[in-house]
Amino acid sequence: MKLMILDSNSILNRAFFGMPPLTTKAGEPTNAIYGFLSILLKLIQDEKPDCMVAAFDVKEKTFRHHMYDGYKAQRKAMAPELAGQIPIAKKLLDAMSIRRLEYPGFEGDDIIGTLTRKFPDVECVIVTGDRDSLQLVNDKTKVLLSVSTRSGSDSVSYGIQQVMDKYGVAPMQLIDVKAIMGDSSDNVPGVAGIGEKGASALIAKFGSLEKVYENLDDPSIKPAQRKKLEAGKESAFLSRELMTIKTDMDIDVSIEDLQIQNYHEEELFSLLTHLEFEKFIDRFGLQSKKEDVGIQVEITELACDQLLPILLDEQEIAFLSEEDKLVVFADGVLYRTIPDHAFLSALFSRET
Repeated sequence: MKLMILDSNSILNRAFFGMPPLTTKAGEPTNAIYGFLSILLKLIQDEKPDCMVAAFDVKEKTFRHHMYDGYKAQRKAMAPELAGQIPIAKKLLDAMSIRRLEYPGFEGDDIIGTLTRKFPDVECVIVTGDRDSLQLVNDKTKVLLSVSTRSGSDSVSYGIQQVMDKYGVAPMQLIDVKAIMGDSSDNVPGVAGIGEKGASALIAKFGSLEKVYENLDDPSIKPAQRKKLEAGKESAFLSRELMTIKTDMDIDVSIEDLQIQNYHEEELFSLLTHLEFEKFIDRFGLQSKKEDVGIQVEITELACDQLLPILLDEQEIAFLSEEDKLVVFADGVLYRTIPDHAFLSALFSRET
């Protein structure tokens, strides 16, 4: 069984900045949603997962912010054009019957990490643009990492060997590499003056952050580097805590809860129509529903007397209530009319 876990905020963010501006006729931004949906459908086609779940960040501060005031302090606020698309992306996931998870006090990464360890016998595929998730790679978990290329972007699959080939350390050791080098994007300090190359070499040689500090007198550590490590010891161990993805959250879901289900077709069709995603209506096989709607006519109460004779000539009429209006389907035509008791009485008293 294969579980695909989406780092939803990361994918939406990359789609937003990677796609050209795209809006509905009314001016509603849709580029992030369009890119997100394109990626999602390709993943389903290529990876053929049995289960899917979408992890989201929350606006509230997490335990990392309480641990270190400077955590992500330099991050700019999310662009309003992107922020407005996230709720719609969530509705699309709901319509596709893909489970969403988000927890106050935690990041989406922590949800992802916990799920990869919660089901040890399940093959997990993490979809993200964040290299921090590489620390979660093991014999049952791989990462599909979105990377920038000259032609746009591509996904690179990372298993244990790919991580070791790229960084020279095992996946779990990447946490200690980050503890030394820090992470400017998250404002994690690390050890000032030591970058990725130096940090990777130290962990590759000594195996762990603790071992590095136990061997500061080793001849391979130059005096200047030793001085930086000594000055940054407290910062290094704090940074490791900040960079470690939690894998032990209390998430009450079973693997059965995450199995791929049938779409909610009417809800999905409505959302895609609102977004003006005609291409996706076809890709989801919802073209027949579009055709079933036929002509749409808005009828006001004043025109009900004109509508009634038309409907009385039809052999088949379907209707339902929609807020303060009556929705009537007759011979491929969809009518929306303000309910009128006389109109309804005449409609239901017609001869059959």
